[in-house]
Amino acid sequence: MIAIIHWMVAIAFESPFRDILLRGFFSLQGVGMDGHNNGKVYLTREKLAELEHVLHEMKTNGRADMAAKIAEARGYGDLSENAEYDAAKEAQQHLELRIAKLEETLSRAQIIDMSSLPTDKIYILSLVKIQDQRTKQTIEYRLVAPEEADFEQNKISVTSPIGKGLLGKKQGDVVQIKVPAGTLEYKIIEIGR
Repeated sequence: MIAIIHWMVAIAFESPFRDILLRGFFSLQGVGMDGHNNGKVYLTREKLAELEHVLHEMKTNGRADMAAKIAEARGYGDLSENAEYDAAKEAQQHLELRIAKLEETLSRAQIIDMSSLPTDKIYILSLVKIQDQRTKQTIEYRLVAPEEADFEQNKISVTSPIGKGLLGKKQGDVVQIKVPAGTLEYKIIEIGR
């Protein structure tokens, strides 16, 4: 049984979309300019192109890989007692589910042009420089849709506690944001694109 689980994990993470699976792009939360869920998924042109490429890869190479794995497992003998075949079929179902979710996300996608966003308040895609009032450390974040969040690149989701706390605020405001570790206090130094 453990060998089957390892094999299923290997199928999922050997694919060309391993990074997408690991980053969790399928959160499917549509967040509006003001942070409220309105059913739309706001993306930059670059992220839309990336997700369309991933969908294409999943539909072509991913499906072909799954068909090959099912065919290989079918060759192991009696299908009624063939755990490899069952695992391959289950992996195929997971792939089809991911394809359906990504298609649904893309159907709700709306492109945001950063150059048209005002800088009077913090909106989605705003570049925000804030100062931690306790440590006096300055941090710069870009607020993005959940599908684009990447903490290593300082892109935080507007649905995260910090993102929610910053949305709608103006330069010079001091905000207190409740996070699981306690309360953070930031001063908004600069808002840009």
